[in-house]
Amino acid sequence: MTKNVRVRFAPSPTGPLHIGGVRTALFNYLFAKKHNGTFVLRIEDTDQNRYVEGAEQYIIDALNWCGFPFDEGPNINEKFGPYRQSERKHLYKQYADELIASGNAYYAFDTADELDKHRKDHEANGKTFIYNWHNRLKLNNSLSLSAEEVQNKIETGEDYVIRFKSPQDETLHLKDIIRGDIKIDTNILDDKVLFKSDGMPTYHLANIVDDHLMEISHVIRGEEWLPSLALHVLLYRAFNWEAPEFAHLPLILKPTGKGKLSKRDGDKLGFPVFPLEWKSPEGDISRGYKEDGYFPEAVVNFLAFLGWNPGTEQELFNLQELVEAFNLNKVNKAGARFDPDKTKWFNHHYMQEQDNLKLAEAFKNHQEELKTIDVNYIEMVVSLVKERATFINDFWGLSHFFFTSPSNYDEKAFKKAIKDDTVEILTKVKSIITHIDDFTVNALQTDIKGWITDNNIGFGKIMMPLRLALVGALQGPDVFEIMFLIGKNETVKRIDNLIEKI
Repeated sequence: MTKNVRVRFAPSPTGPLHIGGVRTALFNYLFAKKHNGTFVLRIEDTDQNRYVEGAEQYIIDALNWCGFPFDEGPNINEKFGPYRQSERKHLYKQYADELIASGNAYYAFDTADELDKHRKDHEANGKTFIYNWHNRLKLNNSLSLSAEEVQNKIETGEDYVIRFKSPQDETLHLKDIIRGDIKIDTNILDDKVLFKSDGMPTYHLANIVDDHLMEISHVIRGEEWLPSLALHVLLYRAFNWEAPEFAHLPLILKPTGKGKLSKRDGDKLGFPVFPLEWKSPEGDISRGYKEDGYFPEAVVNFLAFLGWNPGTEQELFNLQELVEAFNLNKVNKAGARFDPDKTKWFNHHYMQEQDNLKLAEAFKNHQEELKTIDVNYIEMVVSLVKERATFINDFWGLSHFFFTSPSNYDEKAFKKAIKDDTVEILTKVKSIITHIDDFTVNALQTDIKGWITDNNIGFGKIMMPLRLALVGALQGPDVFEIMFLIGKNETVKRIDNLIEKI
C-alpha cells in the first residue's frame, strides 16, 4: 500500500458507545497499525439536540480500556484540529457555498408543513415522496425561483436549507473493499440536505469535508452507512477531490441471528452491550463489560471475530497478533451473530493468563470477607481455583472454604460420603495429619496415600469424607492443597467438626 494510511473513528456523543461502535473502532485501529498508519478520533456532534454530557469522555475511556487509544484527536496530536465538529462549523458554510457556485447544490425554502403536505399527497396516491430531479423544479427552491426572489428570501431571513443536486440518468460505479463493485442508478437518489437553517451542516457535508481536510485515506464504517455511499462519492466528485477507499462492516446481529443487536437484547438475556458501565443523566445505569468482570483482551478478541475471520483455525489472538493477521478482504459481508457464551469462553481463557497477584488484589477488593486477609495467601488460593473461573466474582463460590470453615454440609454429598466406618477412618486420618511435622503437600500425599495403600482401602472411602470435612461439599481443588493452605490446626478442627456431626 503506497498511500499514507489514515483512518478515523467518528462517533456521535449521544450516549454510551455500543459494542458495534467499539468493533468499528477496533477494525479501524487494526487496519491503521497493520499499515503503519494513523488512527484518528473525531467527535461528530453536529446534532446538538441529541448531545449527551459525558458521552465524549466515555468514548475516550472505552477506547483506552480496550487498549487501542487514538493517535490523533481531541487534545492529542491535533495536526488537523479541532476534532469536534461543533468547533469546526465555521468551515462548512464556505464548502456549501462552493457547491452552490458550481451548480452542484441549491437553496431550498420549503417549510416543514409544505414538505409534509407533499408526502401525504404522495401517500394518498400510493407513492413515496422523494425530493429530487423529477420534482425539484416544481418546489420552493433556487432552481424554480428567480435570482431576485432567492436573494430577497435570504436577505429577509427566511429559513432555508442547502440541498445537493443529485445527477439524473447516470449509473454510478462504486467500489467497496468488502462488498466489491456496486451499481447505483442516480435517478433513485434524493437531494439530501447538506446545510441546515440553524447554521450547522448535516452529517453528509461535515463528514466529507472533514475526511478530506484530515487526509483520511480509508473510511471503515458500519453497514448502516452503505446507503449514503453514492452521495458521498458524488460529493467528492463535485468538489473535485480524490475520494478515500470505502469499507462497510457487517451488522452485529442478535443471538438469534435475526435483527441488529440492541441494548434490550442484552438486558433480556443478561449480558452487556456497552464496554463500560454508563450512568445516564436521568440516573439509569447500563451494564458494561468492564464492570461485569470481562478482561479487555477478551473483549477485543471476541469483537475481532464478529465479522472477520483469519482463515485459519486459530481463535485466540492478542492485540498485536490481530494487527498482524488483520485484512479487510477477510471481513464478511453477512451479519455476524453475537454469541454470549462465546464471549465467556474468551474471558475464561484470558483469566488463565492473568497475573495471580493482580487477580488476588481484585478479588480482595471485590469481597468484603477478605478485607483483613493477607493478599499473598489469597494469591495462593487464586492459583488453585482460577482454572474453573470465568470471572473474578466466581472466585468466592470456588474458594470460600479456604477462608471460612464449613457451617453445614451438602445433604447429597453427606449421604454419599458417610458410611458406617467413616468416623473410625477420619479419626485415623486425623492422627496421621497430627503427626506430620513437615506439613507440606508432598508429605500429606505421601503419608495419607501410603496408609490407604498399606491398608488396602478404597481411595474414595477416605477422600470423599475428608473433602466433605474440609469443603462442606464434594467439590474444590486437590484435597492436599486445601489442607496445606488452611494449615494443620484448621484441618484437624474441620475433621473434628464432621466427626461430631456424624
